[in-house]
Amino acid sequence: MNTPVRNIAIVAHVDHGKTTLVDTMFRFAGTFGSHKQVQERVMDSDAQERERGITILAKNTSIDYKGVRINIVDTPGHADFGGQVERTLNMADAVILLVDAREGPMPQTRFVLKKAFERGLKALVMINKVDRPDKRIAWVHDQILELFIDLGADDSMLDFPCVYGSGRDGYAADEPEPEGGWEGRDLQPLFDMVLRETPDFNGNLEGNVQFQAATIDRDDFQGMIAVGRVNRGILKMGDRVTLCHPDRPRSEAVVIKSLFRYEGLERVPAIAVPAGDIAIVAGIDNIAIGDTLSASEHPDPMPAIRVDEPTISMIFSINDSPFAGKEGKYVTSRHVLGRLERAAIRDAALTIAPTNSADSYEVMGRGVMHLSVLMENMRREDFEFAVSKPRVIIKMIDGVACEPIERATVECPTESAGRIIDYLGRRRGLLENMDSDGTMTKLDFFIPSRGLIGARTALLTLTQGEAIISHVFERWEKDGGNIPRRQNGVLISDRNGTVIPYALDGLQDRGTFFVIPGEDVYEGMVVGEYNREGDLPLNVCRTKKLTNMRASGRDENAKISPPRIMSMEELLEYVEDDERVEITPKSMRLRKTLLDPNARKRASRTGA
Repeated sequence: MNTPVRNIAIVAHVDHGKTTLVDTMFRFAGTFGSHKQVQERVMDSDAQERERGITILAKNTSIDYKGVRINIVDTPGHADFGGQVERTLNMADAVILLVDAREGPMPQTRFVLKKAFERGLKALVMINKVDRPDKRIAWVHDQILELFIDLGADDSMLDFPCVYGSGRDGYAADEPEPEGGWEGRDLQPLFDMVLRETPDFNGNLEGNVQFQAATIDRDDFQGMIAVGRVNRGILKMGDRVTLCHPDRPRSEAVVIKSLFRYEGLERVPAIAVPAGDIAIVAGIDNIAIGDTLSASEHPDPMPAIRVDEPTISMIFSINDSPFAGKEGKYVTSRHVLGRLERAAIRDAALTIAPTNSADSYEVMGRGVMHLSVLMENMRREDFEFAVSKPRVIIKMIDGVACEPIERATVECPTESAGRIIDYLGRRRGLLENMDSDGTMTKLDFFIPSRGLIGARTALLTLTQGEAIISHVFERWEKDGGNIPRRQNGVLISDRNGTVIPYALDGLQDRGTFFVIPGEDVYEGMVVGEYNREGDLPLNVCRTKKLTNMRASGRDENAKISPPRIMSMEELLEYVEDDERVEITPKSMRLRKTLLDPNARKRASRTGA
């Protein structure tokens, strides 16, 4: 019970090495035995995390070092999953701010550091990837200092502790160029900094118990699982406690039936968890993020966990295309709503709202990737549904319609910088800063969230795939009007049937196709991009008229250009107001909301 505890969160911009650093911290501390085989990026246990190479869900672990229990939260680095960062910071007393030795602070670096300062957390800095040949450590250190000043850090925070090293190779030092070089060095300077600089948790072991849920999961056998820190007292198995929340009118008496704590990556049963430590409570059905478990005789809810408002919304609806129910197992509105509600329980940054239709629901989140991860999980779980074009949420402030403005950073080859400035400028992006080393250029913009929808694909095209864009919400500003979107129209199938090579061969001059020969299509399905403005219905199922002079075998000689295959994010960036993306376990299709061409004409005349 008296083991000293340090609670830290590792925060950084995406791809600056957080999860890899945790791997090497495990190895240095001997968390896993030498006989145990452990995969790389062991904290990225979700399938999509490993496929995308990013952290999506914040996760907890613990390391024992020199008799001290160090609880670690590995947080996402992508801005769309900022809600995970905000709530899990409630379990920490300090953050390790990881910054790339070449790139320096990026948009998400600013976001996570700002949230840490708002919670009064101390920042410990590690400048990572010092083995990069293009490192610029002194410049990065100065940029970190400027960021601290810009975020209003006081004098004590400006003198931040800092180590330098490589999370991938597992070494660190107190100086950027240690005497004797890096040979034979390990992560001891990082661990020593954590023990030395992380404030002791000043919780009261003798007071009435108080535990707040920061993360929620669900297990088929144990029910709801809540992870959080014991803020006061000692949480014990079998205790009768009160489930309460400052916004909940009535409290509820519950019993602690299952209690765990972390040892490495494992959840191990615990008899009691003292103040300052991270606990896992299972089996309380109604518990939600921000709820407090407190002593029955003295209900004392902790302040609610607040996260930033969502900026993007989409309409999720049942799939009503001619192919509905052919590829998915869960297809009804009841199935879709139940799955969305379960997602909202786990993710405080996700909001579900009803619409005018009983078969559709508005889902609000932090960005296109935030919602696309949810969609991908649903399709992998055999759900079938359709979604609308992402829309930016407009907020009324003092009677004025305001839209979200984001701080965006683009890294690109220097010769492409002019094209990117021009493109984002047309989307109302305001260039704030430009930094170049001759080969690569970093451009900082303030730009409406609407201007970023579809921008990633366009920037990759402008730079032959070399641009990297990252962004984070900055503020609300007055709605500035329309932003140009897709310039070209689409090619629409005018009937149900199967795509015929002969038909595609004769239509290739109309545009680029999204379908392949042999694929089934239906009337109103988008089958390609028109090379002009406006939409063009056409017949991709047309077969050759057979005569004595012409043989059908000549179809095999048709030279058809490869189709354009888009990922889910690309489809969500591409779709327009009068279209939907149909998502099933096996397929993703673009279609018109109104499949009947006459209905589309009537709608265009009435402006519906």
